[in-house]
Amino acid sequence: MLGRLTLCIPLLLLLVSGPALADGKVQVVASFSILADFVREVGGERVAVASLVGPDADAHSFQPSPADARRIRDAKVVVVNGLGFDSWTDRLLRAAGTRAAIVVASAGVKPLREEASHGHGHDHHADHDTDPHAWQDVANAKLYVANIRDGLAKADPEGRAAYEANAARYLERLEELDRGIRAGIGAIPPGRREVITTHDAFGYFGKAYGLTFTAPQGVSTGGEAKAADIARIIRQVKARRIPAVFLENVSDPRLADRIAAESGAKIGGRLHSDALSAPGGPAPTYLDMMRANLAALRAALAE
Repeated sequence: MLGRLTLCIPLLLLLVSGPALADGKVQVVASFSILADFVREVGGERVAVASLVGPDADAHSFQPSPADARRIRDAKVVVVNGLGFDSWTDRLLRAAGTRAAIVVASAGVKPLREEASHGHGHDHHADHDTDPHAWQDVANAKLYVANIRDGLAKADPEGRAAYEANAARYLERLEELDRGIRAGIGAIPPGRREVITTHDAFGYFGKAYGLTFTAPQGVSTGGEAKAADIARIIRQVKARRIPAVFLENVSDPRLADRIAAESGAKIGGRLHSDALSAPGGPAPTYLDMMRANLAALRAALAE
C-alpha cells in the first residue's frame, strides 16, 4: 500500500503543477507584444511568456485560433490590457475554460475619451469612445508594471521578492525614459508640435508630453476612415502648415500616403503604436519603442 502511494506522489505533483509550471517556470500569456515585454522585465527568469498578438501585428483586428485557446488554458497567468483594446480575450478566456489568474494591466489608469467631434465610428470597441492606448504615457506604463508585479506575486508567492526587485529596477528605467521624452519634446518649437497619424493611438502621449495628434481613424484600426474626415484633415494640414504625416507599424500606409500627397506634408517616418517590432528591428522592447518614436518625431518636427 505504501509503495503504491509513493509511486503516485510524482504523478499527483505533475497533475497539480501541470503546464502552468512547465520547465519550472510560471507560464504567462500576454494579449499583445507590449504587455509581453513588461512581463519579461518583471518576471525575469521565473516566467516563460507567450504573446498572442506578435510583433508588428494589429491587436484591434486579431482573430484568435484554437492554438491560442490552448495557450490560455495551460497558462498560470494571463495578462490583458483592458479598456476595450483586447476585448476579444473575454470570449477566448471563456472558450478556453482556463483557471489562470487574470491581470488587467491598465487597472488604475484614468482613461481618456475620444473627442466626439472626431466623428469616427468604432462600435467594435467594448468601451466605445474610450482610448485604450494608455501605455503611450510612461506614467501609465508604471501602473502596468505595478499591476503585473502584484499579479505575478499573487500567482507565485515564492517569487514575490524577485518580482518586486525586477519591477523596482525597471521602474527606475521608466522614470529615466520619461525624463528623456520630456526633454526631447521640449526641444521641438511649440509651433511645430502637431502631427497627423493614421489612427488615434497617441492621445495619452500627446496629453502627457505636449503634442497634438490628429488621425482620420478612431482609436481602433478596425473602422474605415470616412472621406469627410480625410478631407477635413487635409484642409487642416494645409491651413495649419502641419509639417509631417506619420505611418504606423500596424496600419495600412496608403492612408498616410494619400494625406501627405494631397496636403503637401511630408512623410515623417514610422511610429510604433500598438505593437513592438520584431527582434532586430527598431523597437523590440517598450523602452526601444518609445525612444524610436521620440527620435522619429524630433527628426520630422525639430527642423
